[in-house]
Amino acid sequence: MRIGYLGTGSWGFCLASLLSSKGYEVVSWTTKPDLANLLNSTHEHPLLPGLPCSGNIRFTTDMQDVLAGADLIVESVTSAGLRPVFTQVAKIAIPNCPIILTSKGIEQNSGLILPDVAVEVFGKNSRHQVGFLSGPGYAQEVIKGLPTSVVGSAYDAEVMRKVCDLFTTPTFRVYPNSDIRGVAFGGALKNIIAIACGVSDGLQLGSSSKAALMTRGLHEMRKLAVAEECKADTLNGLSGMGDLCVTCSSTMSRNYRFGAMMAEGLSPEEARTKIGMVVEGAYTCLSALQLAKQKGISMPISEVIFKIIEEGMNPREAVKLLMQRSIKEEHL
Repeated sequence: MRIGYLGTGSWGFCLASLLSSKGYEVVSWTTKPDLANLLNSTHEHPLLPGLPCSGNIRFTTDMQDVLAGADLIVESVTSAGLRPVFTQVAKIAIPNCPIILTSKGIEQNSGLILPDVAVEVFGKNSRHQVGFLSGPGYAQEVIKGLPTSVVGSAYDAEVMRKVCDLFTTPTFRVYPNSDIRGVAFGGALKNIIAIACGVSDGLQLGSSSKAALMTRGLHEMRKLAVAEECKADTLNGLSGMGDLCVTCSSTMSRNYRFGAMMAEGLSPEEARTKIGMVVEGAYTCLSALQLAKQKGISMPISEVIFKIIEEGMNPREAVKLLMQRSIKEEHL
């Protein structure tokens, strides 16, 4: 099988390595010529020092080369970059093979989950080809072969099975879940709550505070997802609660670090620069609140994170705002 891989960040590099280790021919696309040359010569990503890729991956800036003869396409760009990249793909040719997404986010203004963005770009006839991989996994751990479990989903049952079979290894377990919308919403919304937990830890508010943020954060995630016709149980699984646990608790999470840096006094712009990678939760926060407004749903944690990022609210004032909310009966 020949796999065309779009995106060479740390997660894309890690998953391309996983696929290559299974014997698949992988050609990976990047917009950066210097990065392609470095990866072809060293087989080691600058964000993953000392962790070379397995198998034989070829890196290029030529998208036509990546797409030519591909039996399957995998995407690992960014939520904001997905539509522009897929539009570029469509100008070359509408894919006639499965298209597996691994980015997590909700498109701003349209409110579309990323699998639906793919369908909109490639046309309704492509819907049965679109699959999704999501769940709690870090490139630094997966590429080392540490045990990891995630979720594979798709609009079509056969493509869902293919996602699971394609990525499963002795140390990377992929569970099927047919609720692709729920899987996508879980992966996107947990990044906002991770920023909140980073703020909490940056302010040294303690374990009880973070436990409350994660629990009430999951409640926010589930409310919006159910309003978007997802299954509530999906948000309790690996792509919801599982991803939430790891992202809110690890310094490997850029969303968590982003929140912690702002709590320590850095501006959002300074924190982004220091992290050096896209902070998906910051992008998705606006998208989530746009959808919540349409559905008449209150998402107080997401609202204060938006105020910190976009309106310059002091993180300590944001915490006070949450604590001063009227108390209602807990319904989960």
